[in-house]
Amino acid sequence: MSCTVKNKGREEGEYEGSVIGQNSSSQNGLIASSSDLSIDESLLVDPKMLFIGSKIGEGAHGKVYEGRYGDRIVAIKVLHCGSTPEERIALESRFIREVNMMSRVKHENLVKFIGACKDPLMVIVTELLPGMSLRRYLVNLRPKQLELHVAIGYALDIAQAMDCLHANGIIHRDLKPDNLLLTANHKSVKLADFGLAREESVTEMMTAETGTYRWMAPELYSTVTLRQGEKKHYNNKVDVYSFGIVLWELLTNRMPFDKMSNLQAAYAAAFKQERPPIPDDISPELAFIIQSCWVEDPNLRPSFSQIVRLLNEILFTVAPSPPPLPESAATTSNGTIAKFSVPARGKFSFIRQLFAAKRSRNLQ
Repeated sequence: MSCTVKNKGREEGEYEGSVIGQNSSSQNGLIASSSDLSIDESLLVDPKMLFIGSKIGEGAHGKVYEGRYGDRIVAIKVLHCGSTPEERIALESRFIREVNMMSRVKHENLVKFIGACKDPLMVIVTELLPGMSLRRYLVNLRPKQLELHVAIGYALDIAQAMDCLHANGIIHRDLKPDNLLLTANHKSVKLADFGLAREESVTEMMTAETGTYRWMAPELYSTVTLRQGEKKHYNNKVDVYSFGIVLWELLTNRMPFDKMSNLQAAYAAAFKQERPPIPDDISPELAFIIQSCWVEDPNLRPSFSQIVRLLNEILFTVAPSPPPLPESAATTSNGTIAKFSVPARGKFSFIRQLFAAKRSRNLQ
């Protein structure tokens, strides 16, 4: 269950147009008390070089602004500082985790970490993607759907990013379209927001604090008596469940459990084993991935490396063909045009048919 801690020391928009390095201690006097933070000095940026512009997003744990770091346009996430010493300690711990995890994983489908500062505000600086969130993009597109090869391409981007996190022992716990950002040309997707991420170990028991119900795995909240702060066992397969919901959404462009409130969706998924309906026009291969991701038993869900392999196979068959070259010609490495003979074209056609037949047998 996510915990919203509001920054009571500042009014809406107060950070906009400000330089972080200026004196901006909070109303409760705790903003500068950061001696317990243990972040490598090489990860810190000079707050005097940060300038906060307009707000571009907001989550449970902070606000995100467009800004500038030196001469570079960046995204600046200002974390809530809490209104009590206890809140401050908890939020500092989350800040440390997020910075350390973002700094150690690098992938083309993960938002690039630039740096952080801890005084006078807890701030994380990342690359700024000029596109929009996947959530907003899908909403703007409705009632139309994504083209199939685009939807699968986005899903592959997400699965590759998650595979990288899991390979580094990190559970994201908040995988949803709001935390997925499009590049400027809308060609690919990058995963953002490590605010709820956790490092995974075999013996660790993690808190029930989690992301948004509609995308959450049932094992995160299925114990009725579980109170905030209590411990509960789960593993990285909670991200696989969330991915299954996101993949369904990419293919249908519908809100999961759209007829239900958040709590109704949680109850239906956890106690009635309900899942969003899979339309008939979704291929059996994609339906299989979705259903295997959100199966009740976490141990039966696939790994992201398996999901990546399956999606790659499907994408190969649905990707749009490149425009034909004039007169069945192909460009050679030295830039000259070489024409394919009729027998050569027939040979390539035969190879494509052979591959399709082999794949069909494997699926049976």
